[in-house]
Amino acid sequence: MECFKKEMKNFGFGLMRLPKTGEEIDVRLVSEMVDRFMAAGFTYFDTAHIYAGSESAARQALVERYPRESFQLATKTAAWSNCRNREEAISQFHTSLKQTGAEYFDYYLLHNMGGARTRLFTDYHLWDFVREQKEKGLIKHIGFSFHSTPDELDAILTAHPEAEFVQLQINYADWKNPAVQSGECYKVARKYNKPIIVMEPVKGGMLATPPASVREIFKMANPDASIASWAIRFAASLDGVAMVLSGMNTLAQMEDNLSFMENFQKLSEEEQDVIKKAQAALNAIPLIPCTTCNYCAKVCPENIGISGSFTAMNYCTLYNKEAAAIQLEMLVHRQGKAFPDQCICCGRCEEACPQHIAIRQELKKVTKTFL
Repeated sequence: MECFKKEMKNFGFGLMRLPKTGEEIDVRLVSEMVDRFMAAGFTYFDTAHIYAGSESAARQALVERYPRESFQLATKTAAWSNCRNREEAISQFHTSLKQTGAEYFDYYLLHNMGGARTRLFTDYHLWDFVREQKEKGLIKHIGFSFHSTPDELDAILTAHPEAEFVQLQINYADWKNPAVQSGECYKVARKYNKPIIVMEPVKGGMLATPPASVREIFKMANPDASIASWAIRFAASLDGVAMVLSGMNTLAQMEDNLSFMENFQKLSEEEQDVIKKAQAALNAIPLIPCTTCNYCAKVCPENIGISGSFTAMNYCTLYNKEAAAIQLEMLVHRQGKAFPDQCICCGRCEEACPQHIAIRQELKKVTKTFL
């Protein structure tokens, strides 16, 4: 935990989903939220080059209003985002310096590593670049955010011991989710003794409004605690977690989070049991039993995004159609996969599926739901 100051509290303000007035970020409201956050003794702020308008909002609401040494600012570079060469990739760093006006970054992340994205950070020599910026004093600590398999996380940490921390998606819903494997990724980070920053502890807000069976469990256990508080405290109670981020976009969310994080108490054994009951309730909801092994994808002649479509359908069942549509965009369209309506019903996928899923039938349901 050496790269995190001992006096720092373990709760960070994620600046990805800032409040807006129309299409513009509401800097006045963001400033009020920053003031409340700082007044409670919290000082860690997380933005990214790829979060539209966020770095500029951080400059106006934070950097220009507080002494630089009074807060920690993290931002990120995404080599996979419209970068055709190394020069375009490293330009994100210089743009971030200008947009935030921060002079230096306390924490700088290679953003959203995993799958084909990981190779680009190597091809563009970005590990070398961030080490050079650290030597110049423009970066204090180097890390990366990650969305992929435990095996790939292990490979990255083996290849890059210079990574001082890792940012992972961790929440009680994804702890044993075969598509996310947050529990297994957590174990890998612990094996390498890397401090963990938690992103998506409330799963983009979805665990603030989980299915009714889950809400009932939490309300019976503590009717006065917010549903979101269980999710954030679950993540913050894990050993090795240095920081938990929350993408707050209202003062009410801010006040709720501060109410239990200002004087943080880890989950008790009884509360851990409540979390297990909530996980069991989630697991009891009928879902497509896809483990994202993608054997089906290897034999599909139409290159249909089967596992991504099933993940989206499960999101629709558990949460809402809006959240599901985001998954469909990320896991199917952006991956260059065909939509399920292109299925020719050849059946090869079902022959390859170790879970014996009626894939053709499920793809028809996805098509009906989203078209």
